[in-house]
Amino acid sequence: MNPGLPAPLDVKFMNLAASLVFMACVLLVLAAGAWWVVRHPAFAIGRIVVQGELVHNNAVTLRANVAPQLVGNFFTINLGAARDAFEQVPWVRSAQIHREYPRTLRVVLQEHHATAHWGGESGNAMLNQQGEVFEANGEDTEEDDLPRLDGPEGYAAQVLQMYALLQPAFTALDMKIESLTLSGRGGWNAVLDGGAVVELGGGSSEEVLQRTQRFTRTLAQVAAQHRRRADSLEFADLRHTGGYALRLRGVTTVASDGATAARK
Repeated sequence: MNPGLPAPLDVKFMNLAASLVFMACVLLVLAAGAWWVVRHPAFAIGRIVVQGELVHNNAVTLRANVAPQLVGNFFTINLGAARDAFEQVPWVRSAQIHREYPRTLRVVLQEHHATAHWGGESGNAMLNQQGEVFEANGEDTEEDDLPRLDGPEGYAAQVLQMYALLQPAFTALDMKIESLTLSGRGGWNAVLDGGAVVELGGGSSEEVLQRTQRFTRTLAQVAAQHRRRADSLEFADLRHTGGYALRLRGVTTVASDGATAARK
C-alpha cells in the first residue's frame, strides 16, 4: 500500500472502534478496582476518636449511640450525615468530622453551655449562652440555680438579654430573678426567689430597665415606711406612670387591690 495515500474510511472506523473498546475496558477495570477498594472490609470505619470539652456526654456513650447510624466505609461515608448524627445527641451544639487514613474518623464536639431553662417546667428545653434553644436530657435539666425564661417562639435570645439587663438591679437588694416571661403582647413578668411577682410592663429594653431600677432603688425605703424590709415584697406593678404599686407581707391597705402605691 502506498504510504502517501490516506487510509480507507472503513479502516479508520475500525481503528476508532478498537480504541473505544479498549478505553471502555480500561474504565471497566478501573471501576471494578475502585468498587473493590471502597467495599473491601479493610476500609471499614475501625475507630472513632471523639474530642472536645464534654461535660454532659462521654466518648464511649457517643460512639456506641452514633456508630450504628453511620453508613458507608472510610471512603463512602457522608461526612455531612455523620455530623448531623452527632449534633442530634442531647447537649451537642456542633460537630466537626474529619477522615484520618486509613480507618479513623476524628470528631471534635462543642457542647451547649446552659444559662437558663426555657419554657414550661414540664419540658427539657434550655438556653445556651448564645440564646439558642436546645433539648437536654431530663436528668440533666435539674439545675436549680438556673432561671426559667419563657416567651414567644423566636424570642429566646431577646428574653435572655433582658434577664441579663434586669438581674443586676435586683442583685442590689440581694434578690434573684427565678423566672422571667415575655407575653405575646410584649409585657414582661418576673418572679423573684422569695416568691414575689413583679409586673414589669412593656416598652423598649431601656424603658423596662429604667422602671426596674427606679423600683429597686426605692423599695427598701418604701418598705421601711411600713416597718418592713424589702424581702417582704409579695407583688409589685411597675406599669404605672411615674410610680409603682406594691403589696408587702403583713401590710393591709384600704385600696381595693390590696396594693400600696408609691411615687418616686
